[in-house]
Amino acid sequence: MRSSTILSRLALLLLGVVASFASLAGERQEARLLTSTKVLEELMQMPEQNIPTWLLERAYAIAVVPSVIKVGLGIGGRRGKGVLVVRRDNGGWSNPVFVNLTGGSFGFQLGVQSADVVLVFTSKQSIEGIVGGKVTLGADASVAAGPVGRQSSAATDIGLTAQVYSYSRASGLFAGVALDGSALTIDNSSNGSFYSRPGILASEIIRADAPSGPPVSQTFIAAIQRAVTNAPATHTAAAPASAPVQQPASGPAPRAPQEGALTTYPMEDANPGAEPPQ
Repeated sequence: MRSSTILSRLALLLLGVVASFASLAGERQEARLLTSTKVLEELMQMPEQNIPTWLLERAYAIAVVPSVIKVGLGIGGRRGKGVLVVRRDNGGWSNPVFVNLTGGSFGFQLGVQSADVVLVFTSKQSIEGIVGGKVTLGADASVAAGPVGRQSSAATDIGLTAQVYSYSRASGLFAGVALDGSALTIDNSSNGSFYSRPGILASEIIRADAPSGPPVSQTFIAAIQRAVTNAPATHTAAAPASAPVQQPASGPAPRAPQEGALTTYPMEDANPGAEPPQ
């Protein structure tokens, strides 16, 4: 077999391997978005242990990092991959940007724990930092454990002095958590794979005139919007086809209710005792 034929076959094999890896990478990013969407939907079902609506309404950006692994063997560390969306000037949300959360802590620690982390950014400065590539919480942007639950007076009490409010859900419990020293960085490789543009910048992804991302990204954005407006998820199914309703052949038409009279639903049967129409 000639060397040129061997090289051609090797090139085709290599191309197939690269394509397979690209496909798997795309699946990983889609799975990350779906998991992040699920985290938001589950939090919406916990009104007493949720991020207050008044805080979400003031958010410049929101990041969801599911399944952050925290390992403690004398020196603790955490690592997770998530997504971030930025609020646009018209009140809508940008395409999701893939991010990494890393950090460490010192002191006696032992064991491994997984938690879902949500970050609420309340200043433009903190967003400019992450779009630039990296934000270290507590250094580049002040961070505090976020308030939880329906706290109507919390906006006045806290004063929104922190630039980022952080939350964690572990073992079914959702609470504010201190993440000082943790770094949020742009996941460039994931962004390039998901948007099919190697080297794409976070600033390009969040631009107002950027084309909409794949459908799974729109699902995540919709979940963000529901969380901000405190609206329940709706799953609309097509109504089954049915025969047209037949009007009774005879009998007095129901009278319109008088002003101030009690109206009941459904309305009274025009032919009491008669068999229903077939």
